[in-house]
Amino acid sequence: MLTRKMFKHFKYNWILSFALNLCCATCFFMTYLRLQFNLNVAVLSVITLVCLTSMSSKAESKNLVQINNWAYLADTVMGGVSQGRAEFSNGALRLTGQVSTKNNGGFIQVRTRINPNETTEKTGVKIRVKGNGDVYYLHIRNASARLPWHYYTANFSTSEKWKEVVIPFDQFEKSATFMPRELNPDTIKTIGVVAYGKDHKADVSVATLEFY
Repeated sequence: MLTRKMFKHFKYNWILSFALNLCCATCFFMTYLRLQFNLNVAVLSVITLVCLTSMSSKAESKNLVQINNWAYLADTVMGGVSQGRAEFSNGALRLTGQVSTKNNGGFIQVRTRINPNETTEKTGVKIRVKGNGDVYYLHIRNASARLPWHYYTANFSTSEKWKEVVIPFDQFEKSATFMPRELNPDTIKTIGVVAYGKDHKADVSVATLEFY
């Protein structure tokens, strides 16, 4: 038979045990919440970092006119007689000259090499140009352009006032039959500004050229 003293002792032990169990459960629950919170923060941090990195890589653009080395090239390398020059004038790259189709020629151009991965996740070319009102071209060579006359081309018009021209990669057309129909931007090697295809006086300036 339980005495009053034993009952009282049992009651206190039960209360103490309940309090200890409650304390342990509370500590466990708080630890779980803290771990869950830290995990959520870690996951959100990783997601944020990935998003910011992706946005940064997509947002980052380089004006190739200002940072790249450009080289002049004409049809004289294949017996043509076109004459021209490329120079920097008032902060812009300017291509001028006389294009002639004699001797199977017909072009002058200024072009630059593209570093590997420069066009990764890019979707096109954006340029700021002005000229003498004629039509000019962008020529892109990539891994599929194995011969000198292989390239992908897109044209743009000019006027005496500066204007921005945006050309998606899927608007570039191949120059030869046995080339892939679509331009693969991941393997681009060079890009050039070209006066091409007819007898005319060329005068075109490019202030910015960048991949977007």
